[in-house]
Amino acid sequence: MYELYSMLIDTHAHLNELEYTADLETVITRATDVGVHCILNVGTGLQSSLRAVSIAERFPSLYAVVGVHPTNVEKEEKGFFRQLQKIALHPKVVAIGETGLDFHRLPSKTAAPFCGQSSKKEVDSAAMDEAYKSLQVQAFLQHLDLAARLGLNVVIHQRDAWEDTWRLLVLYSGRLRGVFHCFKGTIGQASEIVAGGHLISFTGMVTFSNAEAIRNTVSQVPHNAYMVETDCPFLAPAPFRGKRCEPAHVRVVAEAISRIRGEGLGVIAQQTTATARAFFRLK
Repeated sequence: MYELYSMLIDTHAHLNELEYTADLETVITRATDVGVHCILNVGTGLQSSLRAVSIAERFPSLYAVVGVHPTNVEKEEKGFFRQLQKIALHPKVVAIGETGLDFHRLPSKTAAPFCGQSSKKEVDSAAMDEAYKSLQVQAFLQHLDLAARLGLNVVIHQRDAWEDTWRLLVLYSGRLRGVFHCFKGTIGQASEIVAGGHLISFTGMVTFSNAEAIRNTVSQVPHNAYMVETDCPFLAPAPFRGKRCEPAHVRVVAEAISRIRGEGLGVIAQQTTATARAFFRLK
């Protein structure tokens, strides 16, 4: 059993995914055995948010974060937000998310290519892109408004939409805080986030051989401005790459950060745990 000083919190997991259906209890036990004493289970849609709450009810060490991932907004039924508001009232819900903007795969990028001059198709593609972005923007603002009304913070997903995400988040300055999960941006972006009163969170990507830019950010970010996460079942850290990630691996993330920053694992654990407890208002 790990000492209290090195206990960790996985601030972003997806144990509501089907990958954990057969061995959920074993996965949670493995995490506890390596000192991960708290897990935040994050929804990416209505059904996964409901499962996150249901799992949190079963395990005292788990809490739920509920929301609709930006790339899932168009897949939900119209009026989904009314139901999300009800889910968010559950006492084990500690934040809203993951929400945000993701413009990585716009409709114009995934549509079949066309040859020659075709201005109508170009106009149609641009219109589809704007409609796609507009849906995400509307949903993001709804999530932010809900979080502000409930006195909760937000878990933010941002991909290829930095300026728009930041512009919308600034509208809620002083009313809520956000954590940019799975952060892989620049130190400049990290500094802007921290200056705005928000946080960033690092995953197993800090162990990837091609992630020198992320490690540079890890080495420079203030000690009270970041948290650790797995984003499991995705992004398993080395040496588990290619396998299913799970909350126990957040210890590998913390160990990597300890080496990068030249600080003891106990220091990293204490700092990230304190930051997470304050941000999510955990008891």
